[in-house]
This record gives sequence, C-alpha cells and structure tokens, in this order.
Amino acid sequence: MSIIEFLIGLLIGLAFSLFWRMRFNQKLKHLLLSLQIQGTDSALPVISRLRRGITLANEHRQLLESEIQTWQEILQIAPCGFLMVDEENQLIWCNEQARQMLNIDRWEPGQVRLLLELVRSYELDVLIDQTRHQQQPIKQEWLFHPNYSNTETGEYQEHLIPKSLTLRATSLPLSNGRVGVFLENRQALVELSQAQNRWVSDLAHELRTPLTSIRLVAEALQDRLEPPLSRWVERLLPEVNRLINLVQDWLELSQLETDSSNQLRCKSLDLHTLICSVWQSLEPLYNAKNLKFNYFGPEILSIEADESRLYRVFLNILDNSIKYSPEAGEIRVVFNIYPETGIPEFVEINIIDCGPGFPELDLPYVFERLYRGDLSRQRQTKSTSESEGTIKSSTTGSGLGLAIVRQIILAHGGSVIAKNHPQTGGAWLKIELPFE
Repeated sequence: MSIIEFLIGLLIGLAFSLFWRMRFNQKLKHLLLSLQIQGTDSALPVISRLRRGITLANEHRQLLESEIQTWQEILQIAPCGFLMVDEENQLIWCNEQARQMLNIDRWEPGQVRLLLELVRSYELDVLIDQTRHQQQPIKQEWLFHPNYSNTETGEYQEHLIPKSLTLRATSLPLSNGRVGVFLENRQALVELSQAQNRWVSDLAHELRTPLTSIRLVAEALQDRLEPPLSRWVERLLPEVNRLINLVQDWLELSQLETDSSNQLRCKSLDLHTLICSVWQSLEPLYNAKNLKFNYFGPEILSIEADESRLYRVFLNILDNSIKYSPEAGEIRVVFNIYPETGIPEFVEINIIDCGPGFPELDLPYVFERLYRGDLSRQRQTKSTSESEGTIKSSTTGSGLGLAIVRQIILAHGGSVIAKNHPQTGGAWLKIELPFE
C-alpha cells in the first residue's frame, strides 16, 4: 500500500507542477503582450522572449529619455519661456527663460510642486484651467506683477521686487491632463510703443502753434488776394485745417489713453436729446445726400456721462455714416435698455447705416490708430465728394475717429463693437454704456 500511495502522491504532485507551470507560462505570455514590443522571436522559449522584451523595453526607455533630454536642451536655449504642469497644476518642468520671467527661485528640476506656490498669477492659473477644459490652444496677454520674498527668512522685501512685465502666453493641451505654456516677454515692445506715442504727442504739441499761425496768415491773405492767386489760398486752408484737426485728435487720444478717468466730467444727460443735437449739427451734410434719420427708443433716457465726450462719439460715428451712405439712404439709431425687467444695468446704442459696410478683413482693426480701411472705399468716397462739389465731411479722415470713439467708451466703463448689419448690409456700431 505504501508504494501505491507514493505513486499516487507523485502523480498528484506532477499534475500540480504541470498546472502551475502552465499558469506561469500564460502569465509570461500576458506580460509579453502587455509590453507591446516587437522584435522577439515567437519560436524562442517564453523566458527568453521575456528577457528579450525587457531588453527592448529598456532600450526604448533610454531612447525616450534621450529624446526628452534633447528637447529640454532645445527649450533651454529657446528665446521664449516654457513650462509644463500636470493634471493637478503641479510644475513638472520649466526652462530658464520661464524661471526668470516668473521669478521662480524655489524650484529645481526633478521637483514637483504646485505652480500656485511658486507663481502668484491668477491669469496664468485661469489660462491653464481653460486650456485643460476646452482642449484647445489659447492665447492671452496680461501684466504680470512678480512678488519677491527672502528664500531663507520668507520675509517680503519690497526693494528687491522685479518690475512688472507684459507677458503673452500660448497654452497647449497635452496628454493625461497636462498643459504646456509658452511665455513671451512683451515688455520691451510695450515700452517702445509708449516711447513712440510720447514722441508723437510731443511733436503734436510743437506743431499745434505754428499750424495755427499758418492758418491765421492764410485767412488774412484770403480777403486780400484777387483771382487767380486767391485760388491757392482756398486750396491751402482746407489742408491746414486738416493738419490742425489731426494734431488735435492725436492729442485727445493720447490724453484718453494716458489717464482716461480724470479726463471725464460726468453729469446727468439725456441721450436722445444729445444724439438729435449731433444730427442737427450735420445738417449740411445729410441734406446734400437727402438722408433720413430714424430713431427708435425712449424719448427720455438719462445717464451719468461726459456730455462733450459722448457728443464727440456720436459726431464721429454719424459723420462716417453720412460719408458712406448712398443718396436718399437711411441712418437708424436704436436704443435698448437691458435687462428689460427689473433694475436697468446698461443701455445699448445701435447706429446703423445702409452704406457698403466694413470689409470683413477690416473689422478686427477699425478701432486701431491711423487705420484707414479698404482703399476702394476711400477712392469711392473721394470720387463721391468730388462729384458733389464743395460738400466736405466734418471729420478729417485721419484714421483716428473710431480710435477716439473706443477710448471714450472704455473710459465710461462701456464697450463698442463694429459689424455689418444683416438687413441693410451697412456699418453697424453697437455701444454699451453702464446705466446709472
């Protein structure tokens, strides 16, 4: 009996050994499949194939590490900053340019720390969150105010604060919730633009006095000269006036951009009365084209605003509308108050003409300085003015009119957008002003 029991036990042991060997081989095959590495010979034993797979995996990992190192070296010498955060907004890596721009001095490569602990920038945090949520690249520009504290004591030291920088960021959504951000220091361009504006403003100040003197001399000569010499003075005066208006417009725009809040003298005024007064001042222009003026809105609409500034806004817009409107056309002004029920928050002013409208390519730039728009519209307007004889627009056509409009509206805490009306096809200026 002992021999039979021994044989039975031996058979059972061999069966268990074969079973576990089969299980072990299945696990090895599954591990090989999970590696997903090609180049192993299926004819080799499982252990040999596994060893080969591990070797190939290590080689692949080393290749990836080498590529990552190469890209990091490229980004280190790039002229822009770059940083990468994970799905929890922890800083994974950044180059030296980003460290200098954002004043990151408490982080070393290999560390993983929350970006908010290293960079106190609400705009940057919102940009990263929006990029991760929308899963598309986003561009944003803002003024970054870095803070500085002593790395040893943690005390805030005001005399060591770096100056504020104007940064432009381009964010990219990456895999596994990570986000990459490219940073560009725009401060040098901003300072250059400010220096140019100051230079032009100083030049405008210097030109105002001699231009006024030239106009006085031309006006004095106009009454004393006989034809044909008087014709030259008649051609000189409009050009001098155009230059004077250009200088005045530039100075006004510079003042609004520098300190818009102190340039306003707000009081209670009625918008309907104001815009009707502007329209009446343009009577010679709209009568020459037989234009109609239609107003839709409340008869009395009072807000707190600077009357002279808003007068200039409506004058610039209505003058442009008259200039580009065809004969016997219509200019429509529509006032709306929102919300319609409850306490009003803002008033919407729509000024619509039936002219050719804005070219689609010009729409993003119509409020920029000295932007004159499509040349074909200018030639069309010029030929129309010449055919009408002595009728001239009250604006100078300097390309500053809508730029001034935008700055005045922004100074009032409002907004203005330009588009083409879907029904008339003409220009459509939509202004929103806070209602008080």
